[in-house]
Amino acid sequence: MLDLFFENKVFEKLDFSVENFPKAEYDNCTFINCNFSNSNLSNYAFIECEFDACDLSLTKVKNTAFKDVNFKDCKLLGIHFFECDDFLLSFNFQGCDLNLGSFYSLPLKATKFNNSKLIEVDFTEANLTGAIFNNCDLVGAIFENSVLEKADFRTSYNYNIHPETNNIKKAKFSLQGLPGLLSNYNIEIET
Repeated sequence: MLDLFFENKVFEKLDFSVENFPKAEYDNCTFINCNFSNSNLSNYAFIECEFDACDLSLTKVKNTAFKDVNFKDCKLLGIHFFECDDFLLSFNFQGCDLNLGSFYSLPLKATKFNNSKLIEVDFTEANLTGAIFNNCDLVGAIFENSVLEKADFRTSYNYNIHPETNNIKKAKFSLQGLPGLLSNYNIEIET
């Protein structure tokens, strides 16, 4: 249980990479143009919060709670999301750069990734049932033993997903994305 609690507060243009960010539960708070890069946000709680144009690159999130949190136009490079608290975990990403991050083994049902870069992101063993990857660059992203049932990849590109090692039942792909499903077979596809 955290001692400090902030509700309905707006934090704008603050640099928490150099000044102290109070360890607390943040409920319905908004963070705009804040810098958290290389910060330690372990054991914090963010509930129904919005992060807009923030830099959270290389932030530590061990046991951090993200419950109904939205990230918009944020830099989230190299974050080990798999270390965060997965109880009621729920977040969505719009226009974000999540390169080199890891969602290893997380429950990410119905998560929305919109217009985001997910280069070399690790989704190994993640449950992405019903997740939406809308116009996302997935070059080098790792899908291994992932649950991708009903996930939507129709507008995303540069992915490489092996049907034998992932559950892709009822997942949606476009015709242009077919090579990303068949690359393991060393066949040539002409359009």
